[in-house]
Amino acid sequence: MEYRKLGKTDIDVSVMALGCWPFAGGTVWGDQDDEQSIATVQTALDVGINFFDTAEGYENGHSERVLGRGLEGRRQEAVVATKVSPKHLDPEGIVAACEQSLKNLQTDYIDLYQIHWPNHQIAIETSWRALEDLVASGKVRALGVSNFAVGDLSDLLAVGRLEADQLPYSLLWRGIEYEVLGICREHGVGLICYAPLAQGLLTGRYAAADEVPDGLARTRWYSSDRPSAKHDEAGCEAAVFAAFAAMREVSERVGAPLASVALAWVLGQRGVTSLLVGARNPNELGWNQPALELALDDGTLAELARLTEPVKEALGRNIDMWMTESRMR
Repeated sequence: MEYRKLGKTDIDVSVMALGCWPFAGGTVWGDQDDEQSIATVQTALDVGINFFDTAEGYENGHSERVLGRGLEGRRQEAVVATKVSPKHLDPEGIVAACEQSLKNLQTDYIDLYQIHWPNHQIAIETSWRALEDLVASGKVRALGVSNFAVGDLSDLLAVGRLEADQLPYSLLWRGIEYEVLGICREHGVGLICYAPLAQGLLTGRYAAADEVPDGLARTRWYSSDRPSAKHDEAGCEAAVFAAFAAMREVSERVGAPLASVALAWVLGQRGVTSLLVGARNPNELGWNQPALELALDDGTLAELARLTEPVKEALGRNIDMWMTESRMR
């Protein structure tokens, strides 16, 4: 397992992090066996994954509670990241949310505490000072954000220091490359990537857009005609699946599964600290590990970027995967 520093801290995190949202089950993920989730956490630790990401908003803290159970007796081996919801970004709300997360996680400190989404009704300086107080008290080791694009990130950098920004990034979702990635590199803000497999597209699971379940086909890759879509765009399905076919040829030439190639491409981008993979049981966790042994040369990295350029251009600078009017300012 490779480890990288989290921002400018001395905290070492595994380049593959376990995204714990699936542990929540509920309306998004459906039925989930807590014991399988706990076993997944313990298996992750056994194979060298030390970075775990969750949020208070994942089914009202259930994901946090399951992760806490999974880390019983092994908390010192883990780097735990959780998130405070935008509705709790007033100073009193931040303190209360942190205390509840600590209780859920069965711990007395959080390694990385992140703002889940911006709240433009509360001045970022007000929220950030309250978060800095948590660091001063020893309840939090480092601060970060999630879903902060150019405007929000720039506003925050003017008033405080952060160690990470968590954003969607994959071969099929490259909007951060226009501006955000450069800002993160310039300021030493580590990038934590979610949806690095494009919600399953880059596993090769779907051969055509109409095979993608409606619950997943609500992102801007797909037509606004899909039942769960909340955007008003035509999508870029043809470009996505043309790129997919070309990438499959590259993966065959490299001699590795497309999913491994896709994850290795993300890890090969300068400024990336870690990528989130979801797993609902120990077997699923193992599906992504071969990517850690795959090093793509510069030519292959550039070729994959070129093949997916039409998708990047079609989606534009809007980093929000789901909404035409971006919630990421």
